[in-house]
Amino acid sequence: MGFLSCFRPNDEQHKPTRPKLVELRSAKWFIMFVVSFAACTDVFMYGLIVPVTPTALQKRVGLPKDHVQTWTSILLALYSAALLACSPIVGYIADRSESRRWPLLMGLVALGAATALLCVGTHIALWIVGRLAQGAAAAVVWTVGVALMVDTVGKDGLGQAIGYVSMSLSVGTLAGPLLGGVLYEDGGYYAVFGLAFGLIGLDIFFRLVLIEKKHALPWLAPEMKPLAVDQSSRERTDTRNTATSAPDTHTGYESQLPPSPTHSPNVFGSVLVLLSSPRLVVSLWGYFVVSLVLTSFDSVLPLFVQETFGWQQTGQGLVFIPLMVPHIFDPVTGFIIDRFPRSPRYLTAGAFLCAVPVAVLLRLVTGNSTHHKILLCVLLALLGLCFAVAMPPLVAEVFHAVKEKEHCSPDIFGRGGAMALAFGLSNMGFAAGSLIGPFFAGFIRQQAGWGTMGWAMGLISGVSALPTILFLGGWILKKPAPEASTDDTQTGD
Repeated sequence: MGFLSCFRPNDEQHKPTRPKLVELRSAKWFIMFVVSFAACTDVFMYGLIVPVTPTALQKRVGLPKDHVQTWTSILLALYSAALLACSPIVGYIADRSESRRWPLLMGLVALGAATALLCVGTHIALWIVGRLAQGAAAAVVWTVGVALMVDTVGKDGLGQAIGYVSMSLSVGTLAGPLLGGVLYEDGGYYAVFGLAFGLIGLDIFFRLVLIEKKHALPWLAPEMKPLAVDQSSRERTDTRNTATSAPDTHTGYESQLPPSPTHSPNVFGSVLVLLSSPRLVVSLWGYFVVSLVLTSFDSVLPLFVQETFGWQQTGQGLVFIPLMVPHIFDPVTGFIIDRFPRSPRYLTAGAFLCAVPVAVLLRLVTGNSTHHKILLCVLLALLGLCFAVAMPPLVAEVFHAVKEKEHCSPDIFGRGGAMALAFGLSNMGFAAGSLIGPFFAGFIRQQAGWGTMGWAMGLISGVSALPTILFLGGWILKKPAPEASTDDTQTGD
């Protein structure tokens, strides 16, 4: 730009100083990395203290030994309850905010505070508040983070982007309990939280460095084609029937939008509008089922392998690896749904159906032999693969459901839209599943046995295939909507 640019006429003399490395900091790949890292960090923090909790509640908090199991379950439930309660509120606020980055930073502050409370917690009240704050932080990451990713990549490439986030979730889910157990055994209680605070510091750095695409537009617009910077803003402009003129280089993204509508629905009105979409409802149900089945193993699998195989803490942690490793194929699923737009309903319904025999066959694992141990790991891997295939289409469907509503009724959600709110609702489905899952599986196994528990998982998965095949992607007998066949401009990088 140069020093003399300060004296150029018109709007350029008012333009803020060009941020350093703005192209890198607002690049699509970097924003996807930051969102993926945030998701990984969040779930990593959740799992990191899982091996620590029982001992800490007994030695630091002073709970009697026979109360530790009860309070461990309560603390897990509190996390899910906070995620359930905060997700729609966070989504609505994020849609009305001028920036996605600042809500993300606030979520990280909540995560840091939660980690500090758990670190110094010598009273059960501190652990309760800490777990609630962790759930609230998770609501921010999964609501605002995914909405930011959608803003960045638009419709094209959305599936693959979601696949990378899902893969990072699996990495965090696996690494958290494993590293937590190793650090606690070899380095002690504070070594676990030292790693936690180090990751939070790194996450803060990435989120501060990030520049949203729409905020980088004043500096990037001269270097790329108009309207190719932010596809999500382009689509919103198209649905509102605004002029197709190039964006103003001074005001950027916001200059493309018309004045705010005279009526902007409140959070309850927006929620009712969203829930009137069968596509969104079936997506929420899919979230619920995937979460319920996967979190069911949290409460039953460690006890099962301990009683059946005699495995202790290390083995109880390692047995989750087959369940999570298949999620490395999430980007492949995302690529498929991007390339073949009509494939999501068949992929997800097929995955739910394939999960039925796999879950039922868990009843064959009954003895302490190498054959039964291998069989359990293979069945867990196949079950994990089924849900790895099902998850990316369900996440992408939330985006398409909102766009369909906006296409039919422009400005129905007001100026801020409802993308973050929709992902907040999907988080509610996931949180509800994680809240019910451990109790669901634990009760059935205790009352009717391991085999019946597998039948129950298979039944709920198989039943879910029917609404999925009928409504995911829209009513199966309905012709594709006009906007589904249009070739939107690719998002610029």
